[in-house]
Amino acid sequence: MNKDAREQLADDVGANLPYLRRYARALTGSQDSGDTYAIATLEAILSNPDQYEGGSDAKVALFRSFHAIWTTSGAVFGNDSDVTGIARKARDHLSKLTPNTREALLLHTVEEFSPAEVAKVMDAPLEEAQELINIAYAEMSQHVSGRVMIIEDEAIISMDLESIVADMGHRVTGIARTRDRAVQLAGEESADLILSDIQLADNSSGIDAVNDILGVQGDLPVIFITAFPERLLTGQGPEPAFLISKPYTEAQVKSAVSQAMFFSSTETLRA
Repeated sequence: MNKDAREQLADDVGANLPYLRRYARALTGSQDSGDTYAIATLEAILSNPDQYEGGSDAKVALFRSFHAIWTTSGAVFGNDSDVTGIARKARDHLSKLTPNTREALLLHTVEEFSPAEVAKVMDAPLEEAQELINIAYAEMSQHVSGRVMIIEDEAIISMDLESIVADMGHRVTGIARTRDRAVQLAGEESADLILSDIQLADNSSGIDAVNDILGVQGDLPVIFITAFPERLLTGQGPEPAFLISKPYTEAQVKSAVSQAMFFSSTETLRA
């Protein structure tokens, strides 16, 4: 590989690495496990760059390289000895899922791959990839309904999120526009899931609000929403397992809520 090709490879991988780390993090339920798979992917590409199919589909190529390692390793969802509480319950749920459905759902909704791209990433026929996505929606929708708190300062977005969550069969405990109101709301009624923006109305932080709540209530699944996901996926500290980019789609929210309720790992960002 010549110098220009190496530089292009570095650019392709670098631009898409934050999203691979997000996917691996949500897929494994652990930042450490997710990063282990991401690092293994990078090492595989660097050791044999001629096998990397970059070009116009750089993101597909990177995720395809990841999946080659993920599947050959046995698709291990973290270390069982380290799993406790709600994550342990989620692990039990995972054992009942149809194989490969969770991967297909995350690829299609959170990472916004088309069914054809999902098929290429997973090295599967298009019909199989589409069926896996359909099965995933059906299986996740069977999960028990819960209580969701929304932390969002934009009225239109908060109303939209409330509608999506309610349509899924969950009950919204309330909507908070500031950090203080979020903490107050959490004290009035505990939630099973927090759906939070990052920047709030009074310039307070949704991250701080979530950390305040978790400090009192303990382990809860959290979904963060941000227009700049790459800023939160730096590898420099704890990161959210579930992260939705703005502007989001209804399918992304439904997938993330189902995933978070189903397999929650709530290592949160510390300001």
